Amino acid sequence: MSSRSFWIAFLTGLTAGSVAALLYAPQTGKEARKKLGRAYDDAADYVDESGQYLKDQAERLSKEAQSSYKERVQDLDDAYAKATDSLSSAYAEAKDKLASLADATLGQVQDTAKKGRSLV
Repeated sequence: MSSRSFWIAFLTGLTAGSVAALLYAPQTGKEARKKLGRAYDDAADYVDESGQYLKDQAERLSKEAQSSYKERVQDLDDAYAKATDSLSSAYAEAKDKLASLADATLGQVQDTAKKGRSLV
């Protein structure tokens, strides 16, 4: 039930109850007005308490959402840092392997060239 529907139903019930009480109450007008005033005050107190409850719940949920958001941001930062470290390590390792492979290939080419010159 939405908040709006709740308040519409609440106010409708409050009004119907007040009218029924006035129609069927065996009391004087003065007494009826006092009871009606108390009922109005009680309803106002209920609305105030409900509003405060809703405000408290909204604040609590807002804090939980902020905390969850901060945790997710931290998780993403950690994952990014790990991925960056892994990529940096893989890059450095690949670079070293390529450099040593290039050096070995160059050495073989130079050896082959020397052998070829010696045959000539």
